[in-house]
Amino acid sequence: MIQSGKISVQTENIFPIIKKFLYSEQEIFLRELVSNAMDATTKIKTLSSRGEAKGELGQLMIEIIPNKEAKTLTIRDRGLGMDAEEVNKYLNQVAFSSAQEFLDKYKDEANIIGHFGLGFYSAFMVADKVEVITKSYKENAEAVKWTCTGDTEFTIESAEKSDRGTDIILHLSEDCLDYAESYKVEGLLEKFCKFLPFPIKLGTKKEKQKDGDVETEIEVDNIINNTNPIWKKNPTELTDDDYKKFYQELYPFSSEPLFWIHLNIDYPFNLTGVLYFPKSKINLRFKK
Repeated sequence: MIQSGKISVQTENIFPIIKKFLYSEQEIFLRELVSNAMDATTKIKTLSSRGEAKGELGQLMIEIIPNKEAKTLTIRDRGLGMDAEEVNKYLNQVAFSSAQEFLDKYKDEANIIGHFGLGFYSAFMVADKVEVITKSYKENAEAVKWTCTGDTEFTIESAEKSDRGTDIILHLSEDCLDYAESYKVEGLLEKFCKFLPFPIKLGTKKEKQKDGDVETEIEVDNIINNTNPIWKKNPTELTDDDYKKFYQELYPFSSEPLFWIHLNIDYPFNLTGVLYFPKSKINLRFKK
């Protein structure tokens, strides 16, 4: 007897699997959500360059907002946002990726990080409830709020939001409250998001500014990532000090590298990068 059909997946079993087994490391959730924010920002920049998104882009920045008192972590972008129809399409269908759809249309112009569609749901690895407040770039679009508590139930309602873009608000589980600590979040951003293409802001910091003989302290955005690493630059524009400084950025407190090679390969595949060769520490022991 031969029988054919489709495997049935019960959606009520999806979220426990996501929460426990989607990734080998729980902290990967932040990389996934920041990557989504980067993609949304890349998309609005692409649409603007084609004249399909009207108005000023403003400052294209990802903002990470840990709130210890509220027990939340917010990932905010000023990307293209979503309307109610898109929220229903992309958030309520597990593994339906808007990134692939966008790539199919703008494959020659957009550099999208995410391709599969499960990345957003990694939020439920650390959160008991997730809220998404978003507003599309489209003219006269209304802001909407999507809420889910990690089961198959969700709500979509009108929201108050003046700016284009998306806020993802994670209401952290009791065993994940350390992700509301700035030092913890900064460490993860340094680990996973160090060289992403748009600035990532985590609060502010104090910086000294000198005007003649007068030195003052001002508050500036605390930008975590380097959006223009040296491998993106022309080697003719760089000095030895530039390479050494970048090496120190990668490996603080280490000795200077022995030498380095700036890679720029076009064929048979495209590869750019800097290959460093550290100094070897050899302990020589002599017997009398």
